[in-house]
Amino acid sequence: MRALFDLPAAYRPSDADRASPVPPVEAVLCDFSNTLFRMIGTDEWLRRVAADTGRTLDDPAAVLAALDDAAAEPEVAAAQVGRDLDADAHRHAMLTWFARVPFLAGIEEAARERVVAEDSWVPYGDTGTFLEALADRGVPVGVVSDIGWDIRGHARAAGLLDLVGTWVLSCEEGREKPAPELFRTACERLGADPRRTLMVGDNPVRDGGAVAAGLRAFVLAGEQRERERGLGDVLALVSARA
Repeated sequence: MRALFDLPAAYRPSDADRASPVPPVEAVLCDFSNTLFRMIGTDEWLRRVAADTGRTLDDPAAVLAALDDAAAEPEVAAAQVGRDLDADAHRHAMLTWFARVPFLAGIEEAARERVVAEDSWVPYGDTGTFLEALADRGVPVGVVSDIGWDIRGHARAAGLLDLVGTWVLSCEEGREKPAPELFRTACERLGADPRRTLMVGDNPVRDGGAVAAGLRAFVLAGEQRERERGLGDVLALVSARA
């Protein structure tokens, strides 16, 4: 059966699937940035860059404004397109941006190194308990992230690496969400049925695109937060795996 206004999808359930109850959620995929982990505040990032390079940071607010202004420049904006497809593209995007900021000009590489440093990304307050609760239930977990470098080191530094069964990263796969192949790849590596898998993220377009691959999606509030992201609410949707 197909309805006239069905959206295009990489996955179409059989008629038997459509007639049967929706299966329980038995596996979870998560976005990384602004879902499980966040980057340190920009003020702190600038202080660390200054400490690394010996530069004096007199007016952080002025540097933040310069970063915003530079990001709006056409050349900088163009460099950000596809920046998460591989490490070289991400490096080019960051260096192009930072070169337009007076405080960072000449130390662009050091500033980029601070973006990807292990201690520049920290888990939200509820990330550890969320992943541990899923592990206790025997629920497999994967991370599907649009990112320009290997983020496993951040999870290792936080003591959470072993709680994630697979990492599907755009810079390693050569494609970005919402490409359905990323979600399907994560499910395959976990041995999970896409129809029994939930994607959790903060971007309704990129993360919500998992539905085209046969998954369900849970989109967190878009507001920036430091302490927690409401991941505990997801646990009510997840069944223990037999």
